[in-house]
Amino acid sequence: MTNKKPATKQELEYQQLVSERAPKSKVLAQCVKAFLSGGLICCIGQLFRDFARLCLHLGETDVASFTAIVMVFLGAMLTGVGVYDRIGSWAGAGSVVPITGFANSIVSPAMEFRPEGFVLGLGAKLFSIAGPVLVYGIGASIVVGLVSLLF
Repeated sequence: MTNKKPATKQELEYQQLVSERAPKSKVLAQCVKAFLSGGLICCIGQLFRDFARLCLHLGETDVASFTAIVMVFLGAMLTGVGVYDRIGSWAGAGSVVPITGFANSIVSPAMEFRPEGFVLGLGAKLFSIAGPVLVYGIGASIVVGLVSLLF
């Protein structure tokens, strides 16, 4: 049970002012942009996958490796030349979810801290964002593997 006292006239006026001046939610537009951009990135990945399978005649394992390598390279290169940040500011979560977002999360901190040197700057900050994702992803895969082995 809470002892909440009724709002004063001044508090109500303030709440009304805040609600009038607060920016309107753009959730639907952001979801559409994320869907379209993430889908476009995945379509580009599918094009590279089909190219590797049909033109290069790679096996299924090699096709998957080729596609991942090309998409990580593209994400890192676009981050390096400053294009991926503009894509991300428009696309939102649509640019973060695919594998290109992983490349961006590794390259961005490395570029930011490069002036501090290769060891203490680039080397130390390279995995500052992606590191926890890797640690928990690998840890979760070990747990799932053990559970799968036991059952």
